[in-house]
Amino acid sequence: MYQTHLTEPQGIIKKQIHARANELGFELVGITPAAHSETIARYQQWIESGYAGKMHYLEKHLPLKTDVRRLLTEAKSVISLAMNYYTLDPPEALAQDPGRGQISRYAWGDDYHELIRERLLELVTFIKQTAESELRTRVCVDTAPIIEREYAQRAGIGWIGKNTNLIHWRSGSWYFLAEILVDIALESGTPDLRGSCGTCTRCIEACPTDAIIEPNVLDSRLCISYLTIELKESIPKALRPKIGNLIFGCDICQEVCPWNSKAVPTTEPAFQPRDGNLAPKLLSLVGMTQQEFSRRFKRSPIKRAKRRGFLRNVLVAIGNWGTQRAVPALKDALADDESLVRSHAAWALGRIGGETAKRILQTRLTVETEQDVITEIQDALLETEQLSGREEKNA
Repeated sequence: MYQTHLTEPQGIIKKQIHARANELGFELVGITPAAHSETIARYQQWIESGYAGKMHYLEKHLPLKTDVRRLLTEAKSVISLAMNYYTLDPPEALAQDPGRGQISRYAWGDDYHELIRERLLELVTFIKQTAESELRTRVCVDTAPIIEREYAQRAGIGWIGKNTNLIHWRSGSWYFLAEILVDIALESGTPDLRGSCGTCTRCIEACPTDAIIEPNVLDSRLCISYLTIELKESIPKALRPKIGNLIFGCDICQEVCPWNSKAVPTTEPAFQPRDGNLAPKLLSLVGMTQQEFSRRFKRSPIKRAKRRGFLRNVLVAIGNWGTQRAVPALKDALADDESLVRSHAAWALGRIGGETAKRILQTRLTVETEQDVITEIQDALLETEQLSGREEKNA
């Protein structure tokens, strides 16, 4: 038989939860009643507008997101938590080098899902001990079907910015969000939100692909994070040049945010950059085998893209780099087992151009069997011809 009454006053338990959560690495903590989502209609409209792209699981999980009590029927409170993952800013020389790939900060270290889940379970154990009650609970990291930014905002730990990230007035937006649903009514209060985006539009203006189509509305189909992580197929050609050297995710809309100028580096060892994850050389990545990829990115968020998706991204960055030094590596990539890799290798060769690239493309065209890759090779050959024509005209 579950006991759901409290032996300690709510205010005391709330303070104890806050203190223990802080000890476990959650810098921001807030509590709100478990209730029906206030933004579900807007979220549904966003999906119906097609802005979720190929992330069909978001629509599939829509019914569960209407109310957190769909996840835990007995839930009475939502404890919203945020863990800082900001570590450092890469040296300017590395950040601006087109021959190096840029990886989103959240993926520099270990995969956060497992670490945060472990910390949440520790906090649950503490809450049960403190409340002296065998509570019903559910822990949620960002894979759970919950509109977490809404509950975090309602709990007072930040506001949802124009770039759709949760922003805290004191420390910015470099946070992983998580929740604990509990079947006791904890003191929540209604904290006044401090800070706002005001008239600032830096994130909207800085986005290379214009993915923030209006304040608080992101078209995932244009977002570089979506294109390089969630999209499992070919990146639309019109968007490839705009990706630059971003090979996994994108931080631009957070980097330009004035509120992030106050960010303080985390002390969490798991989030510190792994060797080779801070602006790796593109040519050191493009030849990775499946075994090498699995070994290098074990327990890393980067494994989500899988080898073929990651190398696709690397090849786009190499095409944008445009150096002849990459041609030998691209020749090998054009013979890769994965058609997704071959097609983007062809595009990169077309962007670089030159007689050597042209011969490599022509040779591959005689043996290629996948129509998507054949089309990419043909387009790349046309690109080399046009590039050659422009060079002759300017000579």
